[in-house]
Amino acid sequence: MIRPVLTEIGIFLIPFAVYALFLIATRSGLLVQSSWPAHILAKLVLGALLLVALSFVLLAHFSGAPPDSTYIPAHIEDGRLVRGAEK
Repeated sequence: MIRPVLTEIGIFLIPFAVYALFLIATRSGLLVQSSWPAHILAKLVLGALLLVALSFVLLAHFSGAPPDSTYIPAHIEDGRLVRGAEK
């Protein structure tokens, strides 16, 4: 469960990292408060939220089993646990 959460946090941080790289490339002062005005932060947050929403949609669309598949839950065969599967 921790990997998907960290993945989404990483996706959220992408716009901020790109802006920080831009500030470094233009030598504008990365840690100077005037380099991070409120309107820029608002745009970065909006872009980050759009990226996260897009990643959720793509994850739902391209992951998981096919729509017509049948799930076979985990069960015991001959005293051994057999993992669940999609057929």
